[in-house]
Amino acid sequence: MRAVRLSVVTAAATAAALAAVTGCTEKGSSGSGDGAISVTATDDKCEVSKKEFPAGHIELDIENKGSKVTEVYVLFPDDRIVTERENIGPGTKQKVTAEVKAGDYTIACKPGMKGDGIRQAVKATGGKVAKRDPRLDAAVAAYRKYAQEQADTTLPLAKTFAEAVKAGDLEAAKKAYAPSRIGWERTEPVAESFGDIDPKVDVRADGLEAGQKFTGWHRLEKSLWEDKKITAEDKTLADELITDLTDWQKRVGKAEITPTSMANGAKELLDEVATGKVTGEEERYSHTDLVDFKANVEGAEESYELLKPVAKENDAALVTELDKQFAALNTLLDNYRADKNSYDFTSYDKVGEADRKQLSDAVNALAEPLSKLAAAVVK
Repeated sequence: MRAVRLSVVTAAATAAALAAVTGCTEKGSSGSGDGAISVTATDDKCEVSKKEFPAGHIELDIENKGSKVTEVYVLFPDDRIVTERENIGPGTKQKVTAEVKAGDYTIACKPGMKGDGIRQAVKATGGKVAKRDPRLDAAVAAYRKYAQEQADTTLPLAKTFAEAVKAGDLEAAKKAYAPSRIGWERTEPVAESFGDIDPKVDVRADGLEAGQKFTGWHRLEKSLWEDKKITAEDKTLADELITDLTDWQKRVGKAEITPTSMANGAKELLDEVATGKVTGEEERYSHTDLVDFKANVEGAEESYELLKPVAKENDAALVTELDKQFAALNTLLDNYRADKNSYDFTSYDKVGEADRKQLSDAVNALAEPLSKLAAAVVK
């Protein structure tokens, strides 16, 4: 977490793109309103009555004729959620309305509420549709999936950590702490974009604002390593951490993500390393900074690799330099772990000033060209 948060997204962009409103659930009634789009979901099909419709106000009449609870989504080409309806039981109907601009969309049904769903391409017509590079749409969709996977993976690891705290098991909680943070650190710009979650789960003591309660991972870190005891309040805070991370997990799919925000987010992750991990400020009690460090670099590299085909076409020299600097930094980090497939890194309090300087120089050498990635993507 950085003291001044740099958001990857803007709420205004989402508001400008759509205004989704809630629907209702029916059982047994039939028929669609005039102009409505019928969506019939089964366990293996997602049938849509209209593949093309006027932009503006749309209404979906959804019927689940399958045997499983399902979800129905309207998605942008890059998999951002326009609107959704969850928990549609077998034999039930629901309506959902939204406002959409002209452009291409996908309607997806998810039997069992799992996976990518059964998809149908649809189009809203009218008005001017901005041209989009399909490779960038694919990059954003892949990154969105990656961010969701990180959140999905983090939650059970965080629950293991929280359960150890609640059981009063100091050593088990210490062991579970760093692994529970990896997915968060890989995608922190997305997490921070929501504004209200990051201050609750990842604030440091020196980042507290007037009147703000110290909660989240670092509050518990302090108890485990500095205070060396688990209190009744800590057990309550462990439950709050899971509540907040569950909120984050549910909201990741609705984050506003663009090719430029991916590129800028990668740079933000390197800034995170420079201002918190290299200095030892982030994990000041546990000294697990190198775990966070590696996770931040992995998250930045994921964004870069997804954008790389377009960036290479527009600025081959930049891509050559980024490949070189990512490789150099990763090689340097490997010096601090015996197993390259493990996150068992050297405790950061054992890393001397000269070595910290070397790490800092490597971060800076990568951050400078990485700051140019967004411009290369939109050329």
